[in-house]
Amino acid sequence: MNAAGGNGNNRNTSLEQDICIHIFTVSSAMVGVCLTVIGLIRVVITLGKADTLADDFLALDALLFLVACLLSYWALRSRGFSRMHHVERIADVIFIAAMIGMVGICALITYSMTLPAPPAH
Repeated sequence: MNAAGGNGNNRNTSLEQDICIHIFTVSSAMVGVCLTVIGLIRVVITLGKADTLADDFLALDALLFLVACLLSYWALRSRGFSRMHHVERIADVIFIAAMIGMVGICALITYSMTLPAPPAH
């Protein structure tokens, strides 16, 4: 095909699908990571070592990763390139927001674990 024609569009479609696949796989893995860390934080809170809101924030972050995962799946299933591109962009923004949230939550976990334990009553 010509340089300005069909190959460029096929390459863009392939790139968009690759991005969707990466968002889909990483987002689903991050949902599992969030749920695992929530369980670990609940154990630490139960043992009385720390008290933090990080588990609540992680639950919200897990939902964001789940939404990004579902949107990327929807984009992969879309037949039209423009729809796939639009849905993939939304999934990408939500995924980046969830990753930024994860960094903030990690900072919160680190801060709350370094504080002295509250006195037992």
